[in-house]
Amino acid sequence: MTFQAILTKSARAAGVALALGLAVSVAGPARAEPSNTPCCGPVTQAGQRLAALLDSSGVDHLWRRATHIVWQTGEPDPARPGGTKHNTHCSAYAAAMAERAGIYLLRPPEHSQSLLANAQMAWLQGETGRADGWQPLATPRDAQAAANRGEFVVAVFQNPDPHRPGHIAVLRPSEKTQAELDRDGPQEAQAGSNNAVSTVVAAGFRHHPGAWEQGGEGGAIRYFAHPVAWPATR
Repeated sequence: MTFQAILTKSARAAGVALALGLAVSVAGPARAEPSNTPCCGPVTQAGQRLAALLDSSGVDHLWRRATHIVWQTGEPDPARPGGTKHNTHCSAYAAAMAERAGIYLLRPPEHSQSLLANAQMAWLQGETGRADGWQPLATPRDAQAAANRGEFVVAVFQNPDPHRPGHIAVLRPSEKTQAELDRDGPQEAQAGSNNAVSTVVAAGFRHHPGAWEQGGEGGAIRYFAHPVAWPATR
């Protein structure tokens, strides 16, 4: 083989290698999502309506603990002044917000305010809740995504001791990251030992050991969603 032929063959081989190298470089491995990418989809217009409903609820000063309240409004009940430190109203708040969204969630007079969250969990898991349009959600991510779409979503813990209260909260839209969701759980609004227009499940359920576990795996919280027919905006 002549010297010129050797050079030509080498050039061709280099060209092939270069082409392959470029192909590998272009294809490359899939890039990981940025750490600040929302985990659960955008907040839709319906999601904004849900957030506005919760923001306007006044839960920061209504449905207060140690007070007997009117479940629909959270105002002190004039027929029952006072209360005890054991009077908390997570379930009344959830039922009131559901009513304002045009949804039925087990509530007075069908069940008293006493141990209502436990009863709401049993109702949601039963045939009546499903027939009323409630569907279980498998993961915290599913639950946060549904809230972002404007569905009415509740996070519920049923106390294993039937004589002690459980807890329920209403999820609210949030463009949190997956890392934030794994650490803190979905975003929520609640009444209870501590009332909050916006907090995280890890904080809201902290008085119930075993309810929330980091990453959302193995905890006793269950999520249920119901579609909302939000009125058309003008």
